[in-house]
Parts: sequence; C-alpha cells; structure tokens
Amino acid sequence: MAEQEPAADSGLNEIERTDKEYVFGTWSYQKEVEPTEVVDADGVRFTTADGDEYIDFSSQLMCSNLGHSADKVADAIAEQVRNAAYVSPSYTTENRAKLGKKLADVTPGDLSKTFFSTSGTEAVEAAIKIARFYTGKQKIISRYRSYHGATYGSISVTGDPRRLKSEPGIPGTIKAPDPYAYGSTLDPMESVEYIDEMLELEGDTVAAILVEPIVGSNGILVPPEEYLPRLKEIAHDHGALLICDEVMAGFGRTGEWFGCDVFDVAPDIMTMAKGLTGAYQPLGATIVSSKISEHFEENMLCHGHTYAGHPAAVAAGLATIETYQEENLIGRASEMGEYLGDRIEALAEKHPSVGDTRGVGLFRGIELTKHPGKRVPFGEREDKISTGSTVVDEVSATAAEHGTYVANMINTLIIAPPLTITEAEIDEAIAAIDAGLDVSDAAMEH
Repeated sequence: MAEQEPAADSGLNEIERTDKEYVFGTWSYQKEVEPTEVVDADGVRFTTADGDEYIDFSSQLMCSNLGHSADKVADAIAEQVRNAAYVSPSYTTENRAKLGKKLADVTPGDLSKTFFSTSGTEAVEAAIKIARFYTGKQKIISRYRSYHGATYGSISVTGDPRRLKSEPGIPGTIKAPDPYAYGSTLDPMESVEYIDEMLELEGDTVAAILVEPIVGSNGILVPPEEYLPRLKEIAHDHGALLICDEVMAGFGRTGEWFGCDVFDVAPDIMTMAKGLTGAYQPLGATIVSSKISEHFEENMLCHGHTYAGHPAAVAAGLATIETYQEENLIGRASEMGEYLGDRIEALAEKHPSVGDTRGVGLFRGIELTKHPGKRVPFGEREDKISTGSTVVDEVSATAAEHGTYVANMINTLIIAPPLTITEAEIDEAIAAIDAGLDVSDAAMEH
C-alpha cells in the first residue's frame, strides 16, 4: 500500500483524515474535501462525531424520504440477506416480483414493466438505450438546467455545467431551454414551443425527450401546469417518446407519488431511485409502457447488470413503498408541504436577499439575489466546477451552525425534508435558515 504524506491538521478526526487520504470525494477538487463523520441518525436528525446534531432538511442528497428510522425497511433487508444475499438476475426472488408489480400499481398510466439497476444514473442509462432500441432513432433532447447522472450516457444528457469536464460524451444528445421564468429570456410556455421547433428541424431522428418534471438540483423549477402535457403531445407528434426522470421528485416528495402526477401526465418511460428505497439500499428502476415492453418480446433487450434486481435492494424497495402506503406518507407530504410553503413565504417577506421561492409539497427551493431591485444571483452556474465557496454556501453553513443541514445548488437552497417531518421540526429548521439568510442580506449590494 502506498503511504502518503499526512495531511496538515485541519481539525479532522482520525476517521475523517483517513477518509480524506484514501477515498475520493465526489464532484470536488480533492484539496477542498473536508469529510464529516456521521455516527448516528434517528428520525429526521443525524449526529456527527463531534456530537453536533442536525435536522436533515434536505434528506441528505434529497433521498432519505423516510428519514432514518424506517424499521420495516431495515428488517426487510436483514431478513433477505439472511435468506439469500445474492442471486443472479436470471433467477428471481419474491421481493423482486412483488416490487415489479407494486411499481406498475403506483406509477401512472400503463407503465408496467421494470428494469432494476443500482442508481438513478443507471436508470437513466437504461432509459436512453431502451428509447433508442424501441424507436430505432438515436437523438435524445434534454434541457440545460437538468441533472440526470454521472456516467457517460447520463452526464451527456445532463445540462448541469458539471457535464463540461466530461465532454465529449455519447453522441446524439441535444439541449433545450427550460421553463425557468427566473433566469431565461423565454416565457416557460415559449420554451416548450421552442422544443417543438427543435424536433421539426431535427427531422425524424429524435428518440425521446428526457426531462425532470420538476427540476431538482438545478433549482426546483416548477413548470406551468400545461407545460408537461404539451411536451408529451409534442414528443408524440414527432414520433418521439417522453421520458420522465423521477429520481429526485418521485415517491411522495411533491405530495403526489411522482412529479408527473402533479400535472396528470403519464410518460412512456420513467426513471426512479432515491426515494424508491428511502436510500436504505442503492436501487434504481426504469419502468416502461406496455407497448414498449411488448416490443422486447421479439426484440432483444441488450442491457444488463450483475446486480439487476439485487435481493436486498428490492426487499428495501418493496418495504419502502408499503411504508408510504401504510403510513399515508404521500398525503401527509402534501399537508406538511402546505405548511412548509407558508413558512418559506414568511422568510421571503422578511429577507430582501430572497429573490424567488418555488416548489410543491416537501420539494422547495429558495433562490437568492444580491440586488434589492433585480434578480442578480450570488451563485453562478460556473461555481459548480470552480474552487472556493459562495455566499450561498455561507448561508447553508450558518444554518448548520444553528442545527439544520440544508443543501444548496448554484444559487438555490434545496429544501426537501423527510416525509415524516413534523410542524415543530419544520419550525426549528426554518429558524436556522432565518439566521442563515441574515448572511445573504448583509452581503447584498446597496
């Protein structure tokens, strides 16, 4: 084993120093990585090695939808591992079969057959390949303010600036504008008609349009209610499929089962992960319509994984969905979402650095501005691939000092707590963000 020079003392404990030395941090310049050891998690809170406790107001990476005390899920994993920790994808387990049926039941329209993988990025990879196999076309249209994953296919359809360091990626990916009233010259519905024109100009070469129904890590962008129905119509008019990436918005986050349910749209293909197991196991899923599934009865599905339908992961998925249903967490997320929205609006009225608030259910964003009369962001897109910290990072850091973890992306605080959160816990977290926003207020241009 290669020995490395010990890092200068930065306040890290032994585990954190070891991790920094031997484990790559994600999406980062390694010199800036400062890992924090988590030693306990319970309910909507987690505790670090130095004894600090935080409300998990972003569900870690917007994935711990059940919080950190889902005993039914933990028990299902343990039971499955004791019975059969792994079987080849050519075999099956009771949990895999039942989860496939359960997903057909809870997803909209006639989505009916699922390919299981281990992450959202792999779910998107499968969706791209399936769309190309089914249509016989190659091009995929996605949008600039999007995140679909980190592997070469999924990063290629991602619009997020983190894709730039991975280019050139796979061929045949095209970016379109977003329904983003805050930072675009196009009205949201003008942007969807722009996509119609793109398809017209591309001729009969586009396999699918791939979108997050509600954009997640690029700002919690909620389109007008007529946007997604019109987008599906445009796709079908041009012989293309509509793929909805529900990795972040799915499984109750919006107060509905899926983000597309907010707009009463059933896509041709849907990708899922994160809330599918509440992050208790790594599991991704790509579910397709009956028409698409029938195609592969006589045409090879040329795709697979060693861990496709991993027994422990699908056991977690089935137990997670049963927990959503048994505890009525989807409806509860809608109710708590209204309360959260009201509390966020009160923050916006108090703090001039709040330029915009957006969201549905327990999926909310606070976008900041440094100019009292204009929407001038503190954070820019290029910050995602640059060194250093921003004012938005400082807002999150101040909230953490007051006991609340809240993620931020570019210029937006991403608020997505576990679906089990209470009003009292929301109040506690909002008070911490209130303190954080004092920082951005003080940094405004005057």
